Amino acid sequence: MASTAELELDPEASLLAPDEPPAFEVVEATASSPFLIICDHAGKRLPRVLGNLGLAEAELGRHIAWDLGAERVARHLAYALGAFAVFQTYSRLVIDCNRQPGVSSSIPIVSESTEIPGNELLPVAAAARRARDVFTPYHARIVRELTRRSAAGLATVLVSMHSFTPIYKGVPRPWHVGILYNRDARLAHALLSLLRSDPTLVVGDNEPYSVSDESDYGIPVYGEQRGIPHVELEIRQDLLLEDAGQLAWARRLAELLPDACTQFNAV
Repeated sequence: MASTAELELDPEASLLAPDEPPAFEVVEATASSPFLIICDHAGKRLPRVLGNLGLAEAELGRHIAWDLGAERVARHLAYALGAFAVFQTYSRLVIDCNRQPGVSSSIPIVSESTEIPGNELLPVAAAARRARDVFTPYHARIVRELTRRSAAGLATVLVSMHSFTPIYKGVPRPWHVGILYNRDARLAHALLSLLRSDPTLVVGDNEPYSVSDESDYGIPVYGEQRGIPHVELEIRQDLLLEDAGQLAWARRLAELLPDACTQFNAV
């Protein structure tokens, strides 16, 4: 069940203590590059009031809590492109910032096959507080940047960075990287073609996941609804265990993303 400390919070009180980090971090805040990078599952931190959500420490280091390596790739990529990037600080187990609040996977009670005791029987007010203090500030910062760019007449290309486990429920995944999209496949298909020109890579076309209105937030809301060129990237986590791998993927993407954009005059 949800922690006693969380349940006893005044609904108006902040979920985050004054000495805890804010819900997001920004890199290259004044960047004029067309690329805007978001990383919804960058962090694995839990607000102090939530304790450990009833989980062992080892569980909180797994993919159920965050996208291992994604933050470092996104950060290296932002520096390489001179791009604006926003990173979510807190674990997806607090609230998933790539889900519409209120859907069952927004605050999961089971992730993969792991039960999340601290998310069970969560009152509506407690769920709303998590959305208010974690989900909303993160997305408000993205919207603020999109608004700034639009007002300045700057082109924008949205890149959503994620990572995936090499084995899921006992089944190995062969892809090194997955290129995800839904209604607008222009940038995704261009990048897919460039990546597949490397014979050493196994590149997934909407694998191991695909984008939908139910399973995603950033791409449907910021990419599709605003008509911004976009792509969601999934890199296999065993390739990102060391900084060398993270940097190599960032450099590869920094070279290929601009080339992919030029194929359909995105920027």
